[in-house]
Amino acid sequence: MSNLQSHQAMQLPVSGVGQASTPSFSRVIGIDPGASGAIALLVSGVLVSVHDMPTVTVERNKAQKRQVCPAGLSLLMQQLSPHKAIVEKVGAMPGQGVSSMFRFGRSVGIIEGVLAARQIPVTFTTPQAWQKQSGAAKGKDGSRQRVMELFPREAHLFTRVKDDGRADAVLIALMETK
Repeated sequence: MSNLQSHQAMQLPVSGVGQASTPSFSRVIGIDPGASGAIALLVSGVLVSVHDMPTVTVERNKAQKRQVCPAGLSLLMQQLSPHKAIVEKVGAMPGQGVSSMFRFGRSVGIIEGVLAARQIPVTFTTPQAWQKQSGAAKGKDGSRQRVMELFPREAHLFTRVKDDGRADAVLIALMETK
């Protein structure tokens, strides 16, 4: 049994938005994977939109679980028409359970599969690499703070603690502009 969750999309005006240097690919998405992740679109270094990861709720062992929605992600990729995707390269983290790591790995696999099916070139980056390049301070609030500094007109999109996935996706997309 599944129930498609609506994902929030923040479409930003193209003119007057924070500017970064022009990337080699003009439409770049940054992806922070996982059900609580996000996708950010930069066009020629301009933050155009940020989307919470499309998810679906499924029932497993009589419990409701959220996971990345392949159909929703594919539709979003069609709408964004990126020339390139930069995805955070993630692995197992100490202290996480086997079940949660399996779900997370499944989410990453769905993301990779959708990008491959849509023939979107992918580059992977480690959290350490994009955090260092972005100048973000350590921790979840570091990413949000850095994005609000870089894109002050869009700061309202990153004010909540749970907006860290959005901020991470923006900083990941900015990897292409450096």
